[in-house]
Amino acid sequence: MQHIILDCDPGHDDAMAILLAVGNPGIDLIGVTTVGGNQSLDKVTYNARSVLEMAHATDIPVHAGSDRPLIRPLEVAASIHGETGLDGVTLPKPTRPLEQGHAANWIIDTIMGSEPGTITLVPTGPLTNIALAARLEPRIVERVKEVVLMGGGVHVGNWSAVAEFNIKTDPEAARVVFREAWPLTMVGLDLTHQALCTPQVQSRIDAIGTDLSAFASGLMDFFRKSYQNNQDFIDPPVHDPCTVAYLIDPSVMTTRRCPLDVEIADGPTLGMTVADLRGPEPSAKDCHTQVALKLDFDKFWNLIIDAITRIG
Repeated sequence: MQHIILDCDPGHDDAMAILLAVGNPGIDLIGVTTVGGNQSLDKVTYNARSVLEMAHATDIPVHAGSDRPLIRPLEVAASIHGETGLDGVTLPKPTRPLEQGHAANWIIDTIMGSEPGTITLVPTGPLTNIALAARLEPRIVERVKEVVLMGGGVHVGNWSAVAEFNIKTDPEAARVVFREAWPLTMVGLDLTHQALCTPQVQSRIDAIGTDLSAFASGLMDFFRKSYQNNQDFIDPPVHDPCTVAYLIDPSVMTTRRCPLDVEIADGPTLGMTVADLRGPEPSAKDCHTQVALKLDFDKFWNLIIDAITRIG
């Protein structure tokens, strides 16, 4: 059983990550934390609570975190996710109140109160909350089992020629997180651009025939139009659940161990994730970071469809 904290900014693909985490029996989603990113903090926090409501998972707490990057103004992705952050579907009103306290403090308290090596951090938005937690309480770094994040890219960007949205939104936070000593897997655009919701995949979601599957399909309808209009994709890449899928079954993707860093200097390379792929692959002892490169498409979508089916 993987005990995870999902730090997110829902977001259509974040919503699918929540559904995968709730619906898979190998994942214990102990809490959701939110960060300003795809939309403003208040909107993405509402969305997280609403998706959990839709998934009959109101036992899972939601803690709101940072409403802006460490030193830069927040730049949202309304062109991709709409004005609500989850345009295209009707969101149920959350019944569980929002938890008190900042997400970074709750992350610290949860990790420090758990056995070392039992909690995995899964950030699928800007890394502000994770960086703050590591700076506020450095002891969490050696207690976290691993960090599996959606962000960056070895060979490709989407928010600039070389930078991915989550990293470019708060590159200083990303540098903090990448440079800490915890085991870290970067699930970036090289991998997630293979996780396309094709019409064949969506027809399988529709065939489940539940309110939740119709909700997920509605998310994908809007996401498809956004990507066709803004990113020159025919089918939308569903980035964020790739992180959860990796924790369920690491064979869903091929990874390569390599040193990673983040460019924080203003200019055309701001937010670029720099992967040093020179020479032979280092050992885990010598290198704590790795990148995901190749997706098992069928295995990935089977996990998501199974999760939506299980939730019912």
